[in-house]
Amino acid sequence: CFLSLQKREISNFDYLMYLNTLAGRSYNDYMQYPVFPWVLADYHSETLNLTNPHTFRDLSKPMGAQTVERKHKFIQRFNEVEKNLSAQCHYCTHYSSAIIVASYLVRMEPFTQTFCSLQGGSFDVADRMFHSVKSTWESASRDNMSDVRELIPEFFYLPEFLTNANHFELGCMQDGTVLGDVQLPPWADGDPHKFILLHRQALESDYVSAHLHRWIDLIFGHKQHGSAAVEAVNTYHPYFYGDKMDLNNIKDPLIKSTILGFISNFGQIPKQV
Repeated sequence: CFLSLQKREISNFDYLMYLNTLAGRSYNDYMQYPVFPWVLADYHSETLNLTNPHTFRDLSKPMGAQTVERKHKFIQRFNEVEKNLSAQCHYCTHYSSAIIVASYLVRMEPFTQTFCSLQGGSFDVADRMFHSVKSTWESASRDNMSDVRELIPEFFYLPEFLTNANHFELGCMQDGTVLGDVQLPPWADGDPHKFILLHRQALESDYVSAHLHRWIDLIFGHKQHGSAAVEAVNTYHPYFYGDKMDLNNIKDPLIKSTILGFISNFGQIPKQV
């Protein structure tokens, strides 16, 4: 399959779906939903230049290391092992979880009800809802130390999830903005179909094709855990590595239920492929 990718016999999208399937990810499991990368870093330009390397996210680094300042903060956390942490790691949150998936797809059923169920029966505070591609990128790549989320496949083929066609009352932000359709980058001209078209073109671009293997190493490969992950600033709380923990040998039912609850609520590292 990798040779087919190199020969451009299959698309980057198809290859990522193949890897997700091999790693046990599935549309049928919100806790192990297929994970896709942020591929762009330009959500402010009027036109999207796919020949400019600065248009793209650094695929060799996890979301927590997209800026030098943020990277150093997570390294400091790893070295200090804050008092409230039970284990040494860079990140205590995950790049893919049930709530992340449901928040992206909240404007579509059945994800609307799933999101509300995970939130205790109602929508989240409006300012925390997924409302803007640009602000979500800035949160996950720069601003929010609790946010290292990646994307889901729908960002590359499904324009409908970006519109509030069901007219859900999602609330009003502190600045007075009433939540409705997702705010798109200027280069999308307010058109979800154009956003998906250009976003998919970005995924299949020469730049991403030449660098995608580096992101795959972080999520599915040898930089997923161990010393290579430490060097890459890519380690997560041990509970996220579900397949690395032998739950059968944990005798304390409270500890076992805590681990299972942690995985269910906060995400799980894909199986290494």
